[in-house]
Amino acid sequence: MAQRDSVLRVGDWIVFDNTEHQVVAVSGTSVRLRAGDGVETVVLAAYLMGSADFEVVGSEPRQPMTPFGILDSLPESALATAREWEQHIIEITTGVAPDGARRATYDPLTRTQHERDTAKAAELTDAGRRVGVRTLQRLRANYAEQGLWGLVDQRVLRESTAVGRVDERVVTAVRRELDAQTGASTGTRSRVIRRVSKALEEEHGPDVVPLPGRSTFYALIEALSTGRHSFASAVTRRQAANRPARPFTPTLAARPGEQIQIDSTPLDVMVVLEPGVLSRADLTIAVDVATRTICAAVLRPVGTKAVDAALLLARMLVPEPMRPGWSATLAMSASRLPHDRLMSVDERMARAAAKPVIVADTITIDGGNVFISETFTRACERLGISIQRARKRTPTDKAIVEATFGSINTLWCQHLPGYTGANTSRRGERVDEQAVWTIPELQELLDEWVIAGWQPRPHDSLRDPDFPRRALSPNDAYAAMVAAAGYLPVMLTGLDYLELLPVTWRAINDYGIRLDYRTYDAKALEPHRRQPSGNAAKRDLWEVHYDPYDLSQVFVRTPNGWVTAEWTHKPMVSAPFADFTWREARRLLAQRGVDDTDETNIARALDDLLTRSENGPVRPNERAGRRAAARGRVAAATHRPPTSDAEPVEPTSIESVEATVIPFGIFDAATEAEKWR
Repeated sequence: MAQRDSVLRVGDWIVFDNTEHQVVAVSGTSVRLRAGDGVETVVLAAYLMGSADFEVVGSEPRQPMTPFGILDSLPESALATAREWEQHIIEITTGVAPDGARRATYDPLTRTQHERDTAKAAELTDAGRRVGVRTLQRLRANYAEQGLWGLVDQRVLRESTAVGRVDERVVTAVRRELDAQTGASTGTRSRVIRRVSKALEEEHGPDVVPLPGRSTFYALIEALSTGRHSFASAVTRRQAANRPARPFTPTLAARPGEQIQIDSTPLDVMVVLEPGVLSRADLTIAVDVATRTICAAVLRPVGTKAVDAALLLARMLVPEPMRPGWSATLAMSASRLPHDRLMSVDERMARAAAKPVIVADTITIDGGNVFISETFTRACERLGISIQRARKRTPTDKAIVEATFGSINTLWCQHLPGYTGANTSRRGERVDEQAVWTIPELQELLDEWVIAGWQPRPHDSLRDPDFPRRALSPNDAYAAMVAAAGYLPVMLTGLDYLELLPVTWRAINDYGIRLDYRTYDAKALEPHRRQPSGNAAKRDLWEVHYDPYDLSQVFVRTPNGWVTAEWTHKPMVSAPFADFTWREARRLLAQRGVDDTDETNIARALDDLLTRSENGPVRPNERAGRRAAARGRVAAATHRPPTSDAEPVEPTSIESVEATVIPFGIFDAATEAEKWR
């Protein structure tokens, strides 16, 4: 079979751009073509031959290249046999042996192809290898089409299957049972054999499907369970089952804030809520995809709330201030960040620590109640942030933040006293006795570690495109990208915090506002009692914001501004309390058979709970209550951003001791740093 010439010559007719052209000139890398209508075109030879429809008219298509990679994987004996056949085929085709010898028997000028084939068959038969003329003709044709690959004995290419000769019904039943193992507790292979045998008997009848022997059955299960972790860790098995079947597509972002991933997880460290009360803490972080910057990280007692996630957004928009005791090398002015340029845009950068302020465009969240809550979505909407939901049970949609949690564990958590390990199999002895850090103290350590240990550390996924072997740190990546993308600060006022709190809708009655069996009242509510709010969509109810970590007061939006209404039974309670503390007090009342809807009873039980939690001793059945109270106090003390004198809030027109506007503030780097000088 003739092969297409590898040289393009003048006069050849070709197909290019769905039109036949004649080659009229070839000069260097350029080819001049003339179409049938006489129009001439000059194109680059590489572009011409690389086009999808390029073809030389009247030529045979080029034979496929010999698969050299597969040839290297063949057994040596099979490859040697193929090369030996190649020498014989070359001799009977060209008349010249590979070693240069010429024999008259195979001279193509005096012998026909059939005579040469017959002579070679006789020669090989006399040498002890019985070969027919038809076999030589077939091998010669294969060699012309496929080269050396056409001479390989195809029997050596037969691939063995993992299931061997086991009945297909058995294979299907084993696969089905292994799929069922994904969500079950880890068992043994003998359990799979028993269940498969029972399933086949119920489906097809007794002794209808032939079962393999015991060793073959074990080998079959081993082959089909490869990569499933069917008989190993249940967590790993579920994680492997959650992986998408499609190829992984990396999450890319070209500028800071283009995409930020946010998530929460329990920290693998025991913390001290108060003397004698230990617990885990929830860590919520936001990670910028483009620079791998940890934009914000917040620790809370276990049970992260929507308000925590909303306040995380606020922390992302505020420069991290230098703290007393921090090394001067942690300041932004001493880092590789473009401090002078950023400070010319945002004066808050004057005394900021070396961590970028990144304004989010899009935030990727999972289906957690914290992130799909109205509080969080309303906060994102107010800040102009788009929300992108990850698909259900698809952690790879936010793989970067998931991987960052693992990095925090290995780079920071494992060095802390009270480190529990990722699971009980990795936990040491008496871990509870080693816990020494409270959540506020641990938050301070975390803030410092993010600046000193994470931001300047080279990240393997951040590479300089001009020097791909060089890994960049998050600060390096931000410095490079902000020069091209720019920086536009977003300033938050004190009232912005109030807007981020959870909201509910209530009527203002003669006695005030009722919320979960609590009554709130203030003198400033007097003009609005029994009056409609004017919001028809909410049935003329009033907008009430509340702090789930401090239920001693609520905030009501009125035409004259925000009004703070205090809990009427607040004097009966000696300490701040959270919503879970309130629920625990009601639970204790219900256990004693007391009305758990009576506000006075609950207030007394709540004060007793808080008092006993502080002073002890604690009986075994009171541990849950003490833990709830401790969580409430810690959360109330740690979740608010510190107030700032730089952002005073104007009072409303209503002058009342009970009704005042709360001056909630956000970190202001310049003002806070000035206090510490």
